[in-house]
Amino acid sequence: MRAVVQRVSSASVDFEGVRTGAIGAGFCVLLGVTHTDTEADAKWLAEKIAGLRVFEDGEGKLNRSLLDVGGEMLVVSQFTLYGDCRRGKRPSFSEAARPELANGLYEKFVEYVKQTGVLVQTGVFQTMMAVSLVNDGPVTLIIDTPEKKS
Repeated sequence: MRAVVQRVSSASVDFEGVRTGAIGAGFCVLLGVTHTDTEADAKWLAEKIAGLRVFEDGEGKLNRSLLDVGGEMLVVSQFTLYGDCRRGKRPSFSEAARPELANGLYEKFVEYVKQTGVLVQTGVFQTMMAVSLVNDGPVTLIIDTPEKKS
């Protein structure tokens, strides 16, 4: 799994002109799934992101997690995170998981985040969405689940 995590002061997602999710301070997470991902990857990533210490403490150091600050998370599925742009000008999406696998793991990721105690809002899987956010910092991280050895 691959996640682009942006610390935000607010974020929202709309589908066909209807707001499907909105949060205040927290993380906007764009989530991609590849063929070899598992539920264990979804759990690892959910716990990793919920525990990321990228919020300032009383001394201005990035020392507090989303859980520590009571932040929220907006999760948006984004298969294009697995777009390969190394050859030509049209990305290949062959590394993105098929929708059946991707949706199941996306839902598991959201479930695991909720289990950490974080309030979660979501987009609508496999649709065109309008995502708005105010990046705070800016703080943006890219996190991949650990590589699996064959």
